[in-house]
Amino acid sequence: MRFAGIYGIIVGILIFAEWFYFLLTAQVPELDAVPFETVFHLAAEFLTSMIMVAGGVAVLRREPWASRVYYLASGMLLYAVINGVGYFVQLREWSFVAILAVLFLLTVVSVGKVVRAVKA
Repeated sequence: MRFAGIYGIIVGILIFAEWFYFLLTAQVPELDAVPFETVFHLAAEFLTSMIMVAGGVAVLRREPWASRVYYLASGMLLYAVINGVGYFVQLREWSFVAILAVLFLLTVVSVGKVVRAVKA
């Protein structure tokens, strides 16, 4: 479960840092085009990042509720990844599609490790 915990923390921090940077440098043009949709999207991204960190920390501490929070966070992340793939396919940004595919696979692997640890 160590991999899953560290993975959750790192991914959560990176999601937060990415969006914070984009907002700080005014690289979110969708805020002007579709402000309400974008604000709710950003809220979901920041919430996902916070729950990923909380789930990762809980897994490392072996909290009794850790697996449930980790599953929730991973589900949120997988939804965001799938949504992101659609966005980047439409833009034909294949390098981002590849990165998100790797993120998808790593998330599935991390969830599998938590599932196996809970059953043990």
